[in-house]
Amino acid sequence: MTMKRITVLLAEDHTIVREGFRKLLDAEDGLEVVGEAQTGRQAVALARKLRPAVVVMDIAMPLLNGLAATRQILKAVPNTKVLILSAHSDDAYVDHAMELGAVGFLLKQTSSHDLSRAIREVQKGNAFFSPSIDKRLHNHSQKSPNGGGPFKKKIARLSSREMEVLQLIAEGKANKQVAAELGISIKTVEKHRQNLMAKLNIHEISGLTRYAIAAGIIESSVRLTIR
Repeated sequence: MTMKRITVLLAEDHTIVREGFRKLLDAEDGLEVVGEAQTGRQAVALARKLRPAVVVMDIAMPLLNGLAATRQILKAVPNTKVLILSAHSDDAYVDHAMELGAVGFLLKQTSSHDLSRAIREVQKGNAFFSPSIDKRLHNHSQKSPNGGGPFKKKIARLSSREMEVLQLIAEGKANKQVAAELGISIKTVEKHRQNLMAKLNIHEISGLTRYAIAAGIIESSVRLTIR
C-alpha cells in the first residue's frame, strides 16, 4: 500500500535558502514540495491554488509579511497547516503567529530532521516548536494561565488589509506608494491609516512603525525610513 505523501508549500524570499529547504525535503520519504513562493502574496495565491497540507512560512516576506499571509491562507484554505520558520524567536513573533493560527514555530538553524518531523506533526494537527521556544511558552503559560492581554487583543482586531497597510507604512512607504502596491485609492489608504491609529491608540507614523516591529509584523532588522 502506497503511503500518502504530505504536500508542502515553501514560502521563503531568499532563493538559496528556499532551494536548500527543497533539497532537504525532497530527500525525505512521504514529503512532496508542490510549490515555492518568494513573496507573501504569492504564498497566498499558491496556497489557494495548490491546497497543500502544510505551508512552511518565513516571517520576513516582501509585499505581504508571513504573518499576514498566514491569516489569509488559513481563511482561504482552513485545512492547511502553517509552520513558521524564522531566524527570529522573539515572544512577539511567536505569540502573534500562534494568535493567527500557525501550529508550529521553528528557528532557521534547526536540523533537517526537526524540520521534516515538524511538518509531519503539524500535518496531524499537533503543535511543534523549537526546544528553546517550547520551553519559553511552557514557562509563560505557567505564569499567565489566562493568556492574551491588551497587546494580543489589539492584534486580533486588525483586519488583513489593515495589517498590509501597517506593514507598508512601517517599511517607509508614502500613502501614494501604499495605494499603488495594494491597488486601492489614496483616500482608502488614509482611511485605513486612521482606523489603525484609532484601534491601536497610536497617533504618529513613527509609533506605528515601532508597533509593527514589536508585533512581529516586520522584522527589526529591516532598514526603515520613518516619515
